[in-house]
Amino acid sequence: MFKLLGILWNSFRMAMQELRVNKLRTFLSLFGITIGIFCIIGVLATVDSLERKVQNDIKSFGNNTIYVDKWNYGGGPDNPWWKYMKRPPMRVEEMKFIKTKSQLAANAAIFVSNNVNLSYHDNILNNVNMYGVSEEFNIIQTIDIGYGRYLNESEFTRGATTGIIGYKVADELFGNAEKAVGKEVSYSGKRIIVVGVIKKQGQSFVGGFDYDQSLIVSYRYYASVFNPDKSNPFIMVQGKPTIPSAALADELTGVMRQSRRLSPTAEDNFSCNDVALFSEQVKGFFGQVSAGGWAIAGLSLIVGAFGVANIMFVTVRERTSQIGLKKALGAKRRTILTEFLIESAFLCIIGGLIGLGLVELLSLVLSAILPFPIFIAPNIIILALSICIILGIISGIIPASIAARMDPVVAIRTK
Repeated sequence: MFKLLGILWNSFRMAMQELRVNKLRTFLSLFGITIGIFCIIGVLATVDSLERKVQNDIKSFGNNTIYVDKWNYGGGPDNPWWKYMKRPPMRVEEMKFIKTKSQLAANAAIFVSNNVNLSYHDNILNNVNMYGVSEEFNIIQTIDIGYGRYLNESEFTRGATTGIIGYKVADELFGNAEKAVGKEVSYSGKRIIVVGVIKKQGQSFVGGFDYDQSLIVSYRYYASVFNPDKSNPFIMVQGKPTIPSAALADELTGVMRQSRRLSPTAEDNFSCNDVALFSEQVKGFFGQVSAGGWAIAGLSLIVGAFGVANIMFVTVRERTSQIGLKKALGAKRRTILTEFLIESAFLCIIGGLIGLGLVELLSLVLSAILPFPIFIAPNIIILALSICIILGIISGIIPASIAARMDPVVAIRTK
């Protein structure tokens, strides 16, 4: 153990000495490693952070949730819009039928939406998303209330003129989100009492629900004001914890066909859209982006590896007499080999640490510009250091082998 620590310390000291004595040569040789690590970690950190953001946005649609809609969310030439245009809209009665007949569903809610212009005194906010939802919507969705409360059961049952608004709506109309609770907002001559304000959600990359710019009311109230059939209605169904979403979708297909009394040969006039499929598609896309980053960075790492190998060849030549003296005093081949391999790995690690430092600076800049923070995960840092160590060993294996095989008598005589 002490011998290994001694070799490690000696190799580290030699690597640092190489940096001090030949600053420009070493810097230029390590530049390829620095750029390669910078590219790999920069791409991986950015892609990982973006994927986290997108996956969190997808989770906002609900975990283990199927969206029963007349539209198929897959898109593409196999799902043209005109094919679904004439399908009948979802009805609240169908949502109730699903809750009665489904054995795999835990929660179900109907959702309708429209755009309204909200006002409070002289302040007017255009294009606010008005969402009409049923009782179990907040169980399926993640609705974090910042101020006040969510709609209660009585308000859902009576279709009360109460609602909760998004953080941006509260801030625009009242200047302070906390002041919104208990106030009345109006649209088209109708008034809504604000009972709660949703916490700030931020911009979503996958569309869906813009809670910051929203007004959420009960479905019963919404239906008393607007025609639900013309408000893009759909039913969201959340499965029980142990039920796969694919099994839930299959069961819902049968339940909906029963509800709409379709014959065995009739085509479905609805679609069961699995939210989990969006997540898998996102993983595949970001996997391809990461592969592209690896390809670009790989070229820099190859150049860097040749640079480090060049340093080690020069180092072996400069220390030939020292190597001969060590071997004459009893140093074994594996000791010489290990010293040079570790020194090569240390040089690569130094280049990698510089690359990591540059990525950290870049992440601070991008986090201030982009609508999501750039986070360098610990596993990415471990990956970077592992690449440096492996690359250092590969780069130094030939020079280290040459040093280990030297004849001590010939090496000592070399000047």
